[in-house]
Amino acid sequence: MEKLPLTRAGQQMLDAELRKLKSEERPAIIRAIAEAREHGDLSENAEYHAAREKQSFVEGRIKEIESILSRADVIDPSKLSGSIKFGATVTIVDEDTDEERTFQIVGEPEADLEKGLLNVRSPLARALIGKDEGDSVEVRSPGGARSYEILSIDFK
Repeated sequence: MEKLPLTRAGQQMLDAELRKLKSEERPAIIRAIAEAREHGDLSENAEYHAAREKQSFVEGRIKEIESILSRADVIDPSKLSGSIKFGATVTIVDEDTDEERTFQIVGEPEADLEKGLLNVRSPLARALIGKDEGDSVEVRSPGGARSYEILSIDFK
């Protein structure tokens, strides 16, 4: 079974989501199904079918999170240093547009570009890993090649 790298924050986020699904969502769905059953004929009961569909989604997400957490290899970035590796917070500048961006390289389950959390398996993260401040990297993506300069590396 392949280990999944996660930051401590990523693990805590998944733990919180799992607790909410089990303690709030699951009981609410059970109540909704019970209420819908009281309405009689289930074959034409939209509330019942919607509740069962939501139950299926929630149970699937619970299994997915439990699987991720069971395979998690939690890495504390604050104990790391040196060149870019998993957990590093990296500030880069696009050499064409001078646009600065800051990303933390994280595991796939916790990645969220809008929050600056970059999937370790993404083309940009793979290009950055092993590099140092001041290095330039070229990233090939479906939109074409882009060049970035690494401004800073931080492990927090």
